Amino acid sequence: MQVVQRGHGAEKIYEPVGDGLTRIWDLHEVIVDTNTPFQHMVIARTDQGISLFSDDDRQSTEFSQVTYHEAMMVPAFVLAEKLDRVLIIGSGEGVASQMSVAAGATHVDHVDIDQLEVELCAQHLPYGYTTDELTAAVKGEGPVHVHYADGWDFLAKAQEAGTRYDVIVIDLPDERVEDAQHNRLYESEFLSRCKALLAPGGVLSAQAGCATMWRNETLKRSWGRFHEQFATVVPYGSDEHEWTFLFGLNEKIEDPVRGMADRLALLPYRAETIDARALERGAIEPYALRG
Repeated sequence: MQVVQRGHGAEKIYEPVGDGLTRIWDLHEVIVDTNTPFQHMVIARTDQGISLFSDDDRQSTEFSQVTYHEAMMVPAFVLAEKLDRVLIIGSGEGVASQMSVAAGATHVDHVDIDQLEVELCAQHLPYGYTTDELTAAVKGEGPVHVHYADGWDFLAKAQEAGTRYDVIVIDLPDERVEDAQHNRLYESEFLSRCKALLAPGGVLSAQAGCATMWRNETLKRSWGRFHEQFATVVPYGSDEHEWTFLFGLNEKIEDPVRGMADRLALLPYRAETIDARALERGAIEPYALRG
């Protein structure tokens, strides 16, 4: 059982982080506490600033969101052969879309099934889309195009249209060890459909789980799936966050990390939390994944 004190008097969120382990967040001010059609959503002020929670799981905080989003996006930017068209599935705050444009993308399709969550994030989070930016993106005015749709259905339509992307990003609530509806967007069939939409030299990026030994089961699953699907797989384990990200390419690259480090210096987006040494260190997979 997970217990959440809900409503305007809420004071804590109990976030399960492993078997028998719970992280407790003190909420100094509850800004949003609602059930969307897809999840229970909380935006609250914590010691890490304004923070977003989905079904009791921390999604992002004002303090650490740049570290998280750069770990997911920057390695993909410097692995991709070119950076023109980007597809982002999930990542409702909008930071990933903004980083993509800053890195040089001219067209970003941002797909999220939960319209209410995206709108509330734009209204209340101090990072990501503003309400005006979101309105423009929904209308397709500018490089970012927001689509309120199921990622699975969007991929099918893109396949029919022959659309290809230089970078595809999967940024969803954590895969569950137990059955969960969104787990299908982590599994091999979905990865295969993403793979088919990559342009030559394109990269698939996914938040793949946590390397901590007491909660690494979903990371092991993702590691196996990526190696089944892709000729080149590069991990990036953030040294200042708990998440590991995986990057897959259809082409075989013998020494991808050296090229990533070289291209980082030329990237129009100036990373705040990643340098060449971080890329080298982060590309060493956890011991539990070797062999």
